[in-house]
Formats: sequence, C-alpha cells, structure tokens
Amino acid sequence: MARFALYPNDAGVTLLDEQRIVYRQPGYAHLEGLELTLGNAAFRKARIDPRGIQHRYWSELSVEPLSDRRFEHLSAADLVSRQLEELWSETGGAGHDLVIAVPGAFSKERLGLLLGIAADLGIPVAGMVDAAVAATRREYQHAVPVHVELGLHNASLTRIGQSGAASAERTDILEDCGLYAMYDIWLRVVAEAFVQQSRFDPLHAADTEQMILDQLARWVADASHQSSVVLELSYGGLDHRAEIEALALISAAAPIYQTISSRLRALFRAGETPALQVTDRVARLPGLADQLKARVGGEVFALDAGATARGALARLHDARAGDGAVSLRRQLPWDQAPFAVEADESEAASVGVPTHLLFHHTAYPIGEGSLVLGSQPEASGSNGSRAVVLDAEMPGLSRRHCSLKLAGGKCVIEDHSRYGTFLNGHRISGSTVLQVGDNLRVGSPGFEFLLITTDESHGA
Repeated sequence: MARFALYPNDAGVTLLDEQRIVYRQPGYAHLEGLELTLGNAAFRKARIDPRGIQHRYWSELSVEPLSDRRFEHLSAADLVSRQLEELWSETGGAGHDLVIAVPGAFSKERLGLLLGIAADLGIPVAGMVDAAVAATRREYQHAVPVHVELGLHNASLTRIGQSGAASAERTDILEDCGLYAMYDIWLRVVAEAFVQQSRFDPLHAADTEQMILDQLARWVADASHQSSVVLELSYGGLDHRAEIEALALISAAAPIYQTISSRLRALFRAGETPALQVTDRVARLPGLADQLKARVGGEVFALDAGATARGALARLHDARAGDGAVSLRRQLPWDQAPFAVEADESEAASVGVPTHLLFHHTAYPIGEGSLVLGSQPEASGSNGSRAVVLDAEMPGLSRRHCSLKLAGGKCVIEDHSRYGTFLNGHRISGSTVLQVGDNLRVGSPGFEFLLITTDESHGA
C-alpha cells in the first residue's frame, strides 16, 4: 500500500509521496453558474471575478452555508471536500492511505470535520501529526527552535520542545498576517511603480490587475535575493515596464513583519538562543528572514518545499492505535543529524539596549539592580533594587508584577505575576530580552511603558 502525506495549509495545500510533490495549490474556489474550479484555476480569476471567489474555506471550515450570495447553497466543508477529492484523484485512489500534517491553526472541531470529509470520500487516514513537529526533523543543540509558517490569512509560530524528541510546546496564531494580506499590499505597490514609471495603471482594469497577481509570487521571490526587480506586463499590444526596489516591498510589509517578529520575541526567554525554522514559503518573502534574525536573534534555518508533509510521511509509522483510531500526535523522534547552534553575543548591540523605562513622562534608569513594577513592589534596598509603584485598583496587577535589569549587556525583564506581562501586545514566557522602542503592558486594560535610550548612551 502506497502512503501519501497531506499538509492542508491554504497558502498551498500540499500532497506528496516518497518521490515527489503530487499536488500543491492554494485554497481558492471560483464559482460561475454551476461550474466550480479550485486551486490555481480559481486563483487566476481572483481579481477578474472577485464576487465568485472563496479563499477562507480552509481557515473557516464548517458546515454552515456560506454568506456570499453566489455560494449560499454551499458550505466551507463542501469546498474542502471538492478540493480533497480533486487532489486525491491524483493518487489513483484505491490501495493508498494518508497521513496528515495538521496546521497549528486547526481547532479540534475543524480537524474532526476534516476527518469526517475524508471518510466520506473513502480516503483512509492512517495518522495525524502537528505540522510544526512534522517539519522539525533534527535537534537544534544549544538553542530553542520555533517553527514559522504562513497560511493565506494567518501566521503560525510553534515553540518546539527537545526533550528526547520534537514536541509542540506552544503555538501562537497571528490573524491577518498571512500571504493574502501581504500580496494585497504588494499588488498596490507594484501597480504604483507602473503608474509612476510608465504612466500605465494596471488597477484600471480587472484583467491587468489579475496579470500582476499572477506574476507577483515570482517577482516577490526574486526580490528576496535581488536588490531590485524588473516588472514587465504586455497588454493591448503594448509592453509596459517598471523597476521596483526590494526595499520598497519590505517597507510596505513592515507592519506585518513587525507583528511576526514581536510575537516571536515573546516566545523566547532571556538567555535562550533562537533557532528560527522557516518554511520555504517564508524564506521566499523579501527581507522577512533577515528581519527575524535582526530582531529576534539566533539563526534562521530555511526548509525545502514540501518539508512539512515530507517529515510526516517519513516518521509517522504504525500511526493508528490498537483499536484503529487515529489521534493527533504532538511529538515525533528526529530522523536527521543534530545541528549545533552558536549564540552570537553581538546581536544585543545591533538592536539597541534600553537604558530607561518611560512612564507618565518620567524616565526610570535601568541598571544592574532590579527595577520592580507592581502595586506593592519591594522597596529600594542594599541590593540596588528600585521600584515603580502602580495603582493597586488596576485589574490584573500583582504586588510584585515584573522586574527589569541589565545583565550580560542586555536588558532583561522577568514576569513574577500570575496575570502576565505583555511585550508589544504579546504575553512573554517568564522572561525575555527587551529592545529600544519596545512597549510593555501590565494589568488590564493596564499601564503601558516605553523602553528608550538617551542620546548620550546611544552615542557611547
């Protein structure tokens, strides 16, 4: 019996066997009359007939009728079923079974519905594993790995445990930080480049807007390793040409990039060396991997295309339980040689070490002694500790909530509360390293603090 692996990430639903990728197409559906097309064929209609497009049926999988008028007789489950049926037909059907690398954004309800759809289609599911665990095939020695992946509408960040095997410790989902939002931004940036350089407005007509979208993935991938990209469109018997700097694409996507890097930083504790394992999809985005390395630190490790499904296929053996039931695995042994990650102590200086905590127009210096925040923090003492006393009426505030200090050339914050301390809107995992420009919040709605540095210390 041949075995296939499925990775239902809507940015590129992937099916592969031991030799090759059999199917890799986005989670797009187009409906015109009674004709339903899926994947790449639907994607090519995205701007030409936007009212006939659905692209959230994987991320919002349910049996409820879709709200769009053209699709109101269908549910997201119907569209998922059709795409599963289409991709499974590529295998030849009978005599095969399937293992699934489950995206971190899948809830138990969505996963159960997916299994029900597979059963209705006669697709035998032999096993399931967390997608980030499937992709992590080796130990990152002296470091903490976090798997970074993008879907159409979200980014998923999974911290991987390494106690004898790869295991999923924590997964954070960032909504509206997926490829769809980035492509929408970049499409407009590219269109503006054509307007400015050739007086041709590709957003004036749906078919030329679609032409940009069709080529955008290639242009973006080129920008990931080139300083500029030449853009060419042929329309109406005329050739239109423009050139765009990779930095223009990076700047346009900066808010999304910043959200991803900020959430990543909150996953690492002070003193840990990050090993950022990114999928090929993430690696092809201009400047994202570089920003993650600059803002988060550690090393970036780019995976090959299909690595998530391939990792599931290679390591999910005898996946069914004794009673034939299939459960989601969140741990797998490694099957590749370990890699030793070396810490780079120069990283702290490159991002800026805060010297002061700004609160209510007062800058509190941060030193080697602890600066404690809370409703009843410890008083200043011989150990050099100081305190910022906060209003005890604020909900979610502990007496000794958190503390900051300089250690090893870095500004470190430790969370002592049961309510959590939030870095740039994201709850930290016990402790983390702070950077100039960071925002801290304690309590709910809370008190906010800004991490700054003085001109004198910056120059020094």
